[in-house]
Amino acid sequence: MNSTALGRAIRRAESRERGTTDLCGLCGIPVEDEHRHVVDERNGALLCSCRACSLLFGEGTGHYRLVTGGRVRLTGLDPADLGVPVGLAFFTLGADGVVTARYPSPAGSTGHSVEAAAWAKAVASCPRLAELRPGAEALLVNSLRGADERWLVPVDDCYRLVAVVRGAWKGLSGGTRVWPEIEAFFASLAEGEK
Repeated sequence: MNSTALGRAIRRAESRERGTTDLCGLCGIPVEDEHRHVVDERNGALLCSCRACSLLFGEGTGHYRLVTGGRVRLTGLDPADLGVPVGLAFFTLGADGVVTARYPSPAGSTGHSVEAAAWAKAVASCPRLAELRPGAEALLVNSLRGADERWLVPVDDCYRLVAVVRGAWKGLSGGTRVWPEIEAFFASLAEGEK
């Protein structure tokens, strides 16, 4: 089975349908429906975390970093400057300083590296991006169907969005269900905004 964040999100959805639960990616015990995540900085993997492991690794122990942070709506940034070819993307900073753009799709997420000059221009127009925590936070942009949203979010929100798109997409154009699901996802971000 796939050990990527998307694979785990899909397994989580399947386990809920079967009435089973997720397991902590660090110690293997069952975790509650509402649980934290840690990112493995060696490979960017997002792991479910029980309460004890969240506390243990919350201080950035070793190569694990607790995914924390609020949801902040950003201004002053034009996603076109980042070369976003589609209306929905998220950007993460790797431990090596490389920024990767990822695009939710019915097949999961695909991505590519963002040019350093393009990222520097984005940071100049939105200085909050200079504080982006590698692997744990992401810039999320949505310009689908006239939307104009830019968010700084915990990276696990982005993988939830990938699972939403993958689970709701039908046919070549997404069908009628995916667009309301995406809108509901962004509405939930606004409700949790800090």
